[in-house]
Amino acid sequence: MPSPLSADRPAARPPGGGPVDALISQTRRLKGEVDAVRRDTPADAGDPRERWRRALYDLALHQLDDLDEHLAQLRDDPLRASGDHGAPGESLPVPPAPPRASLLSRVGSAEWDLLTDEVSWSGELYRILGRDPAAPPLTLDELPSLVLDEDRPGLTEMVTGCLVDGRPIDGEFRVLRPDDGVRTVHMMGEPVLGADGSTVSMWAVLRDVSELRRCRSAVSDTRDSLHRHRHAAARSEHRLAVELQEAVLPAWHGSLRLPRHGPRALDLAAAHLPPSTQAPVGGAWYDALELPDGATLFGVGELTGHGVGAASAVAMLLGAVRGMAMTGTPPGPLLDCLDRLLDTSAQAALASAVCLRYRPDTRTVVWAQAGHPAPLLYRDRAGRALDTPHGVLLGAAPGSGHGQAEETLEAGDLLLLHTDGLVPGHTGVSAVHRLLALAPRFAGDRSAQDCVREVVREFGEGERADHACVLVARVAA
Repeated sequence: MPSPLSADRPAARPPGGGPVDALISQTRRLKGEVDAVRRDTPADAGDPRERWRRALYDLALHQLDDLDEHLAQLRDDPLRASGDHGAPGESLPVPPAPPRASLLSRVGSAEWDLLTDEVSWSGELYRILGRDPAAPPLTLDELPSLVLDEDRPGLTEMVTGCLVDGRPIDGEFRVLRPDDGVRTVHMMGEPVLGADGSTVSMWAVLRDVSELRRCRSAVSDTRDSLHRHRHAAARSEHRLAVELQEAVLPAWHGSLRLPRHGPRALDLAAAHLPPSTQAPVGGAWYDALELPDGATLFGVGELTGHGVGAASAVAMLLGAVRGMAMTGTPPGPLLDCLDRLLDTSAQAALASAVCLRYRPDTRTVVWAQAGHPAPLLYRDRAGRALDTPHGVLLGAAPGSGHGQAEETLEAGDLLLLHTDGLVPGHTGVSAVHRLLALAPRFAGDRSAQDCVREVVREFGEGERADHACVLVARVAA
């Protein structure tokens, strides 16, 4: 904070014009460059982002105008150029008004001498406050008469603090001008102290900052509008992604028996577990369908990304899975085809998946995986992960191939498929161990739906960072 000035130790003279002229040239060059960029900015009133950008450019230009004017006054010493008004009531010439867009009409100065009661105003200050240049300048007691009622206490407090306590003035107030209404004025000043330390006068520089405040308000309003637009767009995208996900994932609820007729069928149930906090729709999926030859295809997977892009990619993958499965494509070659499909898609993505084909006549399951956790087999109150055939993430190494494995099941066996992230805070082997620990609770004649409820009861309430899926298939007697 600057210290009060002393009457017998006046402020130093402003620096010479050389370095100040260089600063003025730099400022005006920058102003021209900013204005050129601003003119190239699309004036699309319907785009909140473009309105916000244009408002920021306007604000930057106004601030550069301010800097240009301050430097010009520093070079030209306007306190001497404009002359003193002398005694109250004395009529002095006023410089011609600059163009309306110029900042010269928005910066003025004043000094109040407490010993002689003389007041000196610059010509610019008359224009700022809407006063007749022929009228005498106002004393500090008269100045609040120009200010809006609600701003007068603040002005009085600033002036009193300066005169009594020697505090610098730095604040704003609004004045009502007869020609163009309410204007916002910024006032900066300091007391001048006498030899005994008492205040003998006060000087101030006043600026009309109405346009600056308008620009800042426009920036704030357009920023708020942009935020609202983005939030609305995010809500719309989330709603679309949810609707797309609901349309793609199987519509069955509770248990599903496949094939629908005949012995040794599978009792299937699945659940989708959302994250514990609001998050965009992810790429986790599950599926099960009966094939023309009486076999059942089922699996789970997860695709990178979130939102509408991830939901539409899942729709593409599931459509391909169902189409190829209906033609009799085994799990391994099916994943090979999905790998090539992702490699040729316009949007780069990676996906993991596990795909199983169950034949009820032999109770055998042939399966393949692509960088995905292996199915867990529960039998006789114990569980284990199936031996994993070769297979890398879909889209990671096209053409690397995906192997197959075969497992013979028994009546009452239970298979659990899951996406990574089902167990909050645990992945890989740690998550598998916690899922295998549920084996005693899966024992007996419990249905697939009962087992899914056990999984959700155990892991559904934890702090989950992303979407997850679980699918349970029990071999019927």
